[in-house]
Amino acid sequence: MNQEFIDFLQQLVDTSQIVIDRPKGSMHPWFPGKEYPVDYGYLEGTTSIDSSGVDVWVGSLGKHKIVGVLCTVDLLKRDTELKILLDCSDEEIRLIQNFVNDRDMRAIFINF
Repeated sequence: MNQEFIDFLQQLVDTSQIVIDRPKGSMHPWFPGKEYPVDYGYLEGTTSIDSSGVDVWVGSLGKHKIVGVLCTVDLLKRDTELKILLDCSDEEIRLIQNFVNDRDMRAIFINF
């Protein structure tokens, strides 16, 4: 993995406020019964492909360190996106992958 890319991504996280708009245990707004397994939000003041903030999953490790990214393809929205995984344990990564790889979306995890 390109260390410069990882460092730039970490700098983006370190210089942004994390907004958790879908806390762990909350329900997905469009898919009833689908519960978020880990805190999910975005980096305030950033822009992603869908014109909202860069998405971030925040786990329980508490180190403020990126552990990897999810590269997603969403056939419903017809887009692709990069989602940052911050402070996620191996179990949390597994839960996130199960959550995301459902219905019309697929993702691959790139581990840092």
